Amino acid sequence: MTVLERLRGEAGAAEAYPRLLGAGVDELAGALTEPGQPLWARELAAYRLGLARDPRAFEPLVLLLNHRDPPRCAAAAEALLALGDPRTARAAAALATNPLRTAYALEPVRLLTALRAPESAPALIATLGRLLSPHDPYWRVAVACVEGLGVLADPRARDVLTRAQAHPRLAVAATGALRALSGAGASPG
Repeated sequence: MTVLERLRGEAGAAEAYPRLLGAGVDELAGALTEPGQPLWARELAAYRLGLARDPRAFEPLVLLLNHRDPPRCAAAAEALLALGDPRTARAAAALATNPLRTAYALEPVRLLTALRAPESAPALIATLGRLLSPHDPYWRVAVACVEGLGVLADPRARDVLTRAQAHPRLAVAATGALRALSGAGASPG
């Protein structure tokens, strides 16, 4: 299901959905601040503004990136990537590394990987390091960190990836990430 299909389902018969779907950027920005707007309308406005690279979408998208509903987080990450705001990596790193928000860190971790920003590897290393306790319930976030570190191939990740190999749910991905890291180090600069 696409973002727009999901939001259409949430909107039901609301007349505002087709209006927002066809709205220009100024009307969309107005929907972000207009009192009484339902969450689906704010998300639709922020999503469309992000895809249009309108900077007014940044703060609402960051809030959605930290939402408890995974599809909202994924849509926000997609729009933030398209938006191209230089503050995105710092915001995603803050969300990914916040120990009180680990349950909602999957999309910020994936976004950091896609951004390949200077903040990306340090945030993924810190988050993964915190998730290596034996009974941590957020193993999906840990796997995303491991996979992201493999994509980034940052040599600073070697220690945490080596430690991740000892965890059954992370071992295969960690071995692959270390292999990618070794391959990146061997390639000509």
